[in-house]
Amino acid sequence: MSDIEIKKLKQKLKELKKKMNEIGNVMRGSVVELGAKNKQPYFSLNKNKKTQIIYLGDRKRPIAMEYSNNYKKLLEIIEEMTEINMILIKEDACD
Repeated sequence: MSDIEIKKLKQKLKELKKKMNEIGNVMRGSVVELGAKNKQPYFSLNKNKKTQIIYLGDRKRPIAMEYSNNYKKLLEIIEEMTEINMILIKEDACD
């Protein structure tokens, strides 16, 4: 791998780190609708093999969705950083 390609990968890592810092609050889990007749928004999280649920209501639902989406964005960034770091380590070009 050329020095230019390695430089590009390192630059991409810097950009991804910057994106990570811009994400904001995160929550692992999902916004779900529960109820037979009158569906209500809840936040669901599986922790220690148990499902934890909290009622959101209409006011807190958009906030919980934003935090959950931020978590998904963070995971995507981590996956991309992992791929780049694996290449850099393989090429013995990590800092």
